[in-house]
Amino acid sequence: MFSKSQIKLIKSLSQKKFRNKHGLFIIEGRKGISELLNSSLDLHSVYTIEDIFKTSEEKTNLISEADLKKISNLHTPQTALALFHIPEVVQPEIKGLQVVLDEVQDPGNLGTIIRLCDWFGVEDLICSRETVDCYNPKVVQATMGSISRVKIHYLEVSEYLAAGKEKLPVYGTFLDGKNVYSESLSAEGIIVLGNEANGISPQMEKLISKKLVIPQFGKIHQTESLNVASAAAIFLSEFSRRNFTER
Repeated sequence: MFSKSQIKLIKSLSQKKFRNKHGLFIIEGRKGISELLNSSLDLHSVYTIEDIFKTSEEKTNLISEADLKKISNLHTPQTALALFHIPEVVQPEIKGLQVVLDEVQDPGNLGTIIRLCDWFGVEDLICSRETVDCYNPKVVQATMGSISRVKIHYLEVSEYLAAGKEKLPVYGTFLDGKNVYSESLSAEGIIVLGNEANGISPQMEKLISKKLVIPQFGKIHQTESLNVASAAAIFLSEFSRRNFTER
């Protein structure tokens, strides 16, 4: 039986304080759940209108479509919803190609950036404490399963960059930066992306080794800047292309 306490728990996980309290997050949809079941993440429970997952009986809850609507965060609920335990993440090593986010607020942007990190082989995504929570249901849905393959760290990014610039070049994305397509780029480094409205904060700017920009090619420049997720895609593609070419 689908109890009121189960409904209350699931609905509460839409809020960060309850995700932290219970150490759980939500993912919806057959594909996303299957991706996470095949990862190292630990399943808490699954709620489904069809018995479609190879999960233990005690963790599987067959429910009605009406009950699924009660707990879903989606306008059009899919066939299943699952709860997974939030994994413990250790302090990242300063190595390889990394991405640092300075107060990115939009869940869709963060979800897309997590997918991009997965696609381009970036293992560690460093987020300021003010960045939107990666276990926000909208972020999780936008990652399409990539949240299980990218290690996401929330920490004091100014301290991390201060230590990181001693080992790796720190690249910042600025409108007055140098052309990313003509500048030399190292195979390893830290790419810093700023807030949607304000860009990289002055505090972070002091820690940047090289400022970069994606040049505008259109004849009429009415757009002030690129969406942060779009910028992340272009920068990661260019860094990865250079690295691939050099091998």
